[in-house]
Amino acid sequence: MKIILTNEVSGLGAAGDVVEVRDGYARNYLIPRRVAIRWTKGGEKDVEQIRRARKIHEIATIEQANEVKARIEAVNVRLKVRAGDQGRLFGSVTPADIAGAVKEAGGPEIDKRRIEVGAPIKTLGSHQVSVRLHADVVAKTDVEVVAS
Repeated sequence: MKIILTNEVSGLGAAGDVVEVRDGYARNYLIPRRVAIRWTKGGEKDVEQIRRARKIHEIATIEQANEVKARIEAVNVRLKVRAGDQGRLFGSVTPADIAGAVKEAGGPEIDKRRIEVGAPIKTLGSHQVSVRLHADVVAKTDVEVVAS
């Protein structure tokens, strides 16, 4: 099945790319999660619009990505959350929470979809997360989760 990606999918492509995937993968996974739309002849207008929007938010060069990486790694990220007596959180820390904490700490504004959290953060303490800035540049930073 031919589809148009509306968001970046690792291993498949970036937003605005037209790719060919198996029918079941598109029908059961990509389209219900609103990561892709079906390709149509009239969809070419959508492709151009998605690519223009991607260019606005995209880090164009590796030099820019390395500058943003240095700024992210220089920031001490501290996130205050509600926790129980045993140090377990009420819920978990989401990539949107991390993006907000980086911005509050004086770092650059980061798209939450670029933040990769290995295992769900459900305890207090220091956790390492990575931010995929460019295809070749990944920033790693520690997020200290403290009780509020």
